[in-house]
Amino acid sequence: MIEEKLAELGIELAEEVPALGSYVPATVSGNLIFVSGQLPVEKGKLLFVGKVGSDLTVEEGYEAARLAAINGLSVISHTLEDLRQLSRVVKVTGYVASAPGFTEQHKVVNGASEFFSDILSENGRHARVAVGVPALPMNSPVEIEIIAEFSPAALRSSDISP
Repeated sequence: MIEEKLAELGIELAEEVPALGSYVPATVSGNLIFVSGQLPVEKGKLLFVGKVGSDLTVEEGYEAARLAAINGLSVISHTLEDLRQLSRVVKVTGYVASAPGFTEQHKVVNGASEFFSDILSENGRHARVAVGVPALPMNSPVEIEIIAEFSPAALRSSDISP
């Protein structure tokens, strides 16, 4: 179902979304996967830069948040044996690099939230935080963090500790 929806929307998940620092892209605890903050990167290049409200419009920020969410789903797909085992998105935290006085962070983070709803329908609806910050790594306008639930049998064997 998820793969079909992605194909219908013309979205291809990244082959790999490497960590950009000293951390792992995702950590698993029980039947939850905690995805590290994702930036709007495509093929190793940050596609959006600057602060929303001065360098980028709300619409551009929305697209940046959507791309960061797609990267988060890519991380999930590389952690699970089968993406169909993804049960639901539990929570999304969105950080928005904001110009002084900018107060529409919620509209920017809608790019991530609406992506998950488009892909998972009701199971994509989630709790959320949208926070304005003065700066993000690499001058990114957004960073999206995800907590998702999955079937425990869906872990790749390489991710299971002996």
